[in-house]
Order: sequence, then C-alpha cells, then structure tokens
Amino acid sequence: MKIMIAGGGTGGHLYPGVAIVEEIVARDPSAAVSFVGTARGIEARVVPKLGYPLDLIEVTGLKTMGLGGVVRGLLRLPRALWQSRAILKARRPDVVIGVGGYASGPVLLMARLGGIPTAILEQNSIPGLTNKILGKICRAVFLAFEETRRFFPARKVLMTGNPIRAAIRASLTATTSEESPGAIPHIFVFGGSQGAAALNAIVVDAVAALARRNTPVSIVHQTGERSLAETRARYEAAGITADVRAFIEDMAREYLRADVVIARAGATTIAELSVVGRPAILVPFPFAADDHQTVNARELADAGAAILAPQDSLTGESLADAIARIAFDPATRARMGSVMKGFGRPDAAAAIADWCEGAIAAGQKSGSRVS
Repeated sequence: MKIMIAGGGTGGHLYPGVAIVEEIVARDPSAAVSFVGTARGIEARVVPKLGYPLDLIEVTGLKTMGLGGVVRGLLRLPRALWQSRAILKARRPDVVIGVGGYASGPVLLMARLGGIPTAILEQNSIPGLTNKILGKICRAVFLAFEETRRFFPARKVLMTGNPIRAAIRASLTATTSEESPGAIPHIFVFGGSQGAAALNAIVVDAVAALARRNTPVSIVHQTGERSLAETRARYEAAGITADVRAFIEDMAREYLRADVVIARAGATTIAELSVVGRPAILVPFPFAADDHQTVNARELADAGAAILAPQDSLTGESLADAIARIAFDPATRARMGSVMKGFGRPDAAAAIADWCEGAIAAGQKSGSRVS
C-alpha cells in the first residue's frame, strides 16, 4: 500500500495523520507512506524526525486573512496545484487522506482529478474551510463528533473518531488508574502543549479557594514554558503545594492518575479523555476558529461527561465549585467517567486503515492516472 497524508499546520491536524500511518505500517511494514505539508507548519519539524518522507508545497489560507491575504493565497494556488500534481506523479499513492490545513486542499483536489481514492479527516465539531470544500469532492469523510454530520453528504460519512498515536493509545487502554481509595482528589490541568495563561491563573485561584474551604486537592499543572515561573509564584503566594511543569511527556500517566481533568476542548484532548474515560471540566479556547472548541465541549457536556466552563465567565470561585461537584463525589466521578468513555474510539486509526484497504481492494486505486 502507498498512502499519502496531506495537510497539517498544527499538531491537532498532523498527529491524527501520524496515527493513521502508524496503524498502516503496523499492518504492512512494507507500506510506502509520505506526507505533504508546508514549510511553516509543524509537519516541517515533526515529520522528518519521525522518519517519514515529507514533500512541501507553497500554499496559504484564504479565511480570516484579510483582502491582501486572500489575493496572495489565490495567486499562490496555481503553483500549489502544479506542485501537488508533480508530487502525486512521483509518489503514485494508492490513497490520499487530508487531515486539514492549507496543504490538504491542492493535494486532494489533484488526487481526485487523477482518480486516486481520497478521504478527509475532520477532527473537530465544526470543519474548517478547506474540509468543507473537500467534503464535496472526496470519497469518504471521517468524523469524530455527531455534530459534524450536518456539514457533509450522509453517504460519505464514517464516524471513526479521532485517531490517537499508538504509544499513547496503548498506555491509555492497557493501564488502570493509580488512584487509591480515600486519597485526596487528584486534579490534572493542562491548556495544550503551549499552556494557556488565562486558564492557568484561574486554576490557581480555584485551588486556593478549595483550600480555604478546607477541601484541598492535589494537582499536576502543565503550564507551558511562558507561564511556568508566574504560575509557580502564584501557587507559592497562595500557600499551595503543586506539581507545576512547563511540559509533560507522559500524558497517559497523568490522565490515569486524575480524578478530574481541567483542559481546553481541542479534538486531540477530547479523543484522549474519552479513550481513558476521565470526567473533565472543559474551558474552550475562546478564539478558536468558528468557536469550534465550545461546540466540541458542548456535545460532551450535554451527555454528562464533562462540565462546560466558558472562560469569559469563569472565576476561581466558580471553577472551585465545578471541581467540588465532581472531585469529592465518587458516584459523580464514576458516572461522568463512564459517559466519557462511551465517546471513546480507540480503534479510530484501525477503522480508517480498513477503509484504505477496502478502497484499494475494490479497484479504486489509480496512481498511474496522474501523468
């Protein structure tokens, strides 16, 4: 099998594509895999380190770029299409999957014109502009949220979930919680790998409020490098002992230790939370495109797996109230964790790999047509 992953820009787009590739290579070590992205995206740094081939095209976005940005993006498009055609001709993939981001558009369009089976993965509840367009021309659309169905033709939709990288998935599914009965509730906080300054400050205030109520919690708090010193100082000023780190490598261990997770509502975070089955307080990033993190979080909150806590109305006291509702009530924790786990799709990468194999077996490959 020859598979091409197109797109990236952010880790939320790229890493699900890496997870798909890992599944395919695990099934067939001789599979030829490649990525297509841009020099500005995270893929330019990550993919070569992972040992996969990466081709680059010159393309920029059109949405929220202003008139000048739109004009520059349109002027770059013909060259991006030509570059994509050349890459497809050289790589001759059997299947091309777009994972979102600027690079996926030209590549999937040229692959579709060349008769190569194409599909897109939409990780969030509200698709970006590129995927909204590609959903009209590709053969399959892989989704993680029920809310997203309304944006795509029903006949193309496969509810696969958002793929998680193999090592993280194995850790989340093969290990049980480390918590001990009767222990002080343990909270895990993170705002993504870069942290979240506003969320960090509110969490410190909330933990301090719980201490004043004589309901202390233990806490591991990933802040991001920029907020590390400030957050540590805030905990110290409040007289709180906390495990504060800029970045956590072993996320699975912290998920498994947690009674409650406080986090943003990005697609990867939700995929991991649902696989491990941990109740959460989700504070959506308020400036995400189309406010998609709020929509992500609302689906879980409506089902009873999480509490949706909008940042603009969140205070230390209100967050302390939300933590207390979950952390100090084992029955609530168990119920919410069970509902959260019901959203989990640890076999997401396998389901997409199955589709790829089926597309090829059905005779839908045509790499030779790109000429």
